[in-house]
Amino acid sequence: MLGTPAGDTRLRILEWLKDPVAHFPRQRHTDLARDGVSARAVAAKLGVRRTVAQTHLTLLTDLGMLRAKRVRCRTYYRRDEVRIAEVARMFEKGW
Repeated sequence: MLGTPAGDTRLRILEWLKDPVAHFPRQRHTDLARDGVSARAVAAKLGVRRTVAQTHLTLLTDLGMLRAKRVRCRTYYRRDEVRIAEVARMFEKGW
């Protein structure tokens, strides 16, 4: 799943969300580091429609790699570092 072309896209998203301030423009009503990044911002960075970005973000959220937070009428995404570390340990152990 992460080794496919779509998986490469999801890996890039996870990498960008390590330091959202460096990779995304400032947002009006939220703090990038505290609240996360909107699907619209991820879509703009990827150069795809928002629905495509939303699909990747939803999958990463369902896997537990991202946390979603609603602010006003939008959902913002940030990394779940604890879960990412758990998954990395599983792969290191030969899962």
